[in-house]
Amino acid sequence: MAQPTLIQRTLGPVFQRISGAGWFAKVGPKIVPRVDRALHKLTGGRAMLGQLLVPSLVLTTTGAVSGLRRQTPLACLPDGDGWLVVGSNFGREKHPAWTGNLIKNPDAEVSFRGAATAVTAHLLDDAERAEAWPRLTAVWPVYDRYVERADRQLRVFRLTPR
Repeated sequence: MAQPTLIQRTLGPVFQRISGAGWFAKVGPKIVPRVDRALHKLTGGRAMLGQLLVPSLVLTTTGAVSGLRRQTPLACLPDGDGWLVVGSNFGREKHPAWTGNLIKNPDAEVSFRGAATAVTAHLLDDAERAEAWPRLTAVWPVYDRYVERADRQLRVFRLTPR
């Protein structure tokens, strides 16, 4: 794993504390994705707010009900030639919509560091999730607080290039 940057070492603990707070689960989903989508668009996919703290990507899924393309900025863990992503929904009680989209249609697209890649999503089973979880919380320890607050098992997907 890459060494943390100066920003990650100095501001990471502060942002983790804020991100894990219950009040942030109400505010964060309204602000963070919008800012990340705007930065992603302005920089051709090379920059997002979340990237200051963790590796981040934009996942494009097909809406399970609408059939429309949906873009979601997410923290990720690069894993081999693909990525692991967690359906944390900022620790709110319901699964995020993008996870339902992937369950219905696992073909998606990832934009990571300015490059677009067609992917297939695989929902990790309990054993796969248990193996991956310590690596995910090493990147973003707040996931454990999200689990406690949400009182549900967070869905974890492996996104593999097609």
